Amino acid sequence: MILKSYSKLNLTLNVNFKLRNGLHEIQSLYCWLNLCDKINIKILKKKKDKINFKGPFAKLVKYENNTVSKLLHKLRELNMINDFYSIEIIKNIPVFGGLGGGTSNAAFILQYLLKNKADNTLLKKFENIIGSDFKLFFEKQGFLKDLRTVIKFKKNQKFYFLLIKPNIKCSTKEIYSKVIKFSKKEKFSKNLTNSRRELLDYLYKSKNDLQFVVERKYPLFKKLLTDIKNEKGCYFSRMTGSGSVCYGLFKDQNVAKKALNKLKNKYPKFWLTLAKTV
Repeated sequence: MILKSYSKLNLTLNVNFKLRNGLHEIQSLYCWLNLCDKINIKILKKKKDKINFKGPFAKLVKYENNTVSKLLHKLRELNMINDFYSIEIIKNIPVFGGLGGGTSNAAFILQYLLKNKADNTLLKKFENIIGSDFKLFFEKQGFLKDLRTVIKFKKNQKFYFLLIKPNIKCSTKEIYSKVIKFSKKEKFSKNLTNSRRELLDYLYKSKNDLQFVVERKYPLFKKLLTDIKNEKGCYFSRMTGSGSVCYGLFKDQNVAKKALNKLKNKYPKFWLTLAKTV
């Protein structure tokens, strides 16, 4: 069986306050992208899983104690699976990019093994071992109201993006630890997503609270985001998650492609690609 494991993009990210457990309460409007890892999964007769990674970003993945091995271990601990599996993952999603690749792999394998029957109680158990963004891979577009709640969009919108990853590895733990100014919690109206124009206006006025921290530590990000924003047809540019992938939201695929070709010449050593919402 071949599975598609989609990436996610944080269109907004507000850090509200720090919790006693060390995590931060956040709010985020997000979407899935068609940039995806490919997962080949089949049952093994042996009593041991075989997990293998290939593709452009395979060498950056931990072969032991990764999200997939943690998922399978927990499923057996809960007596939810009996079989063992051969799992080959083609890593097309950049690792340490803020696109949620590892979490996505675990989420889509879980959906496949449990035939899309995972409830919120079960998801919470896996969030504790996989990551707090685990729940984002069960709705294509939504608003993370808090670390427990995702509000599903009434209407999914189609957007086109240019993605760029500089050769910098941002530490999520370090970036969050340097946030000193927090945003107020905001109420989100699902009706906002009915209008493309209203949603774009909302996104344009929004921000990623972690971006300032990253720009201060790595000034290159500010320059890169400015270069993206200055391209014709770009509504705005922003960083996803705690980095290091930066993106621009474009009017359509054609203008995004022209911008991609220009920025490839300017940043030949960076990873660049186009993507759109799923």
